[in-house]
Amino acid sequence: MITNYNPGGRDLLHRWEGNPILTLEDLPFPCNSVFNGTPVKLGEEYLLLLRVEGQRGYSFFALARSEDGFHFEVEKKPVLLPAEKGIFSVYESRGLEDPRGTFIEGTYYVLYTAVSEYGYRIALARTEDFRSFERIALVSEPGNKDGVLFPEKINGQYARLDRPIGLGVGSIWISYSNDLKSWGNSSVLLSPRRGYWDSFRVGASVPPIKTEYGWLEIYHGTKMTSAGPIYRAGAALLDLKDPSRVVKRCDVPILSPREDYERIGDVGNVVFPCGAIVEPDGEIKVYYGGADTCICVATANLADMTHCITTS
Repeated sequence: MITNYNPGGRDLLHRWEGNPILTLEDLPFPCNSVFNGTPVKLGEEYLLLLRVEGQRGYSFFALARSEDGFHFEVEKKPVLLPAEKGIFSVYESRGLEDPRGTFIEGTYYVLYTAVSEYGYRIALARTEDFRSFERIALVSEPGNKDGVLFPEKINGQYARLDRPIGLGVGSIWISYSNDLKSWGNSSVLLSPRRGYWDSFRVGASVPPIKTEYGWLEIYHGTKMTSAGPIYRAGAALLDLKDPSRVVKRCDVPILSPREDYERIGDVGNVVFPCGAIVEPDGEIKVYYGGADTCICVATANLADMTHCITTS
């Protein structure tokens, strides 16, 4: 078990001193909150596809831009609203949630959660510029969310992680596809662990990152308490050739809600990672939602993160 892997701080991930990077006050249009934004880096520009909860109570997506990955400016209009016609309108009637973007074979794909009176489903869209989106398909049955795509094919197939609910238990599963639309060969990957910080539910958070030790998956886990759930971030390594095999898993979280902006908000005690950017010098920037009310960023050295897992 890791006992002192980061003597210089309380968590492996180091919060940026200017957190939160985006709050309600930073948006140029009326809304209730902003959180859970997925990052990409296009050339030298950083983009954040944001989940915004509007004043009517449903969520949609907006876009923010930055030159340094810390100071963002939000564009004046939303970039993706719930569909108003067609099959997507049926399953997006109560909003769009938690986008996760991945660059695969020259195209950016975004998995997101479509919400309706029938529950949660994972949907897939693609984009070239994060301003216009083409919806491709609804790619899960009801009761599934937290979908992330691997950035390359595994043994000739696309691969994804998601979090279906079975008998009230939320585990991370892995599935495969030939066309990104039809998915199968599914199996359980990571489950809640009794007596640990992720004893209630776990879910995929950051699209897997390829390292020499395996696929790094930064995930969220919850522990239920008498005051409600506590959301923390953890990490695991998956085998490069067979990602259905877990190589290592952190015993302790890499980030826990400690600051006021993580503990107080629409949903208290939440750090919820939704994406990461690995810089050329090995720094990893992890973007996460705080208390379902703001967006924050924390950093670490990628080598330190993989080391903390392999030595657990």
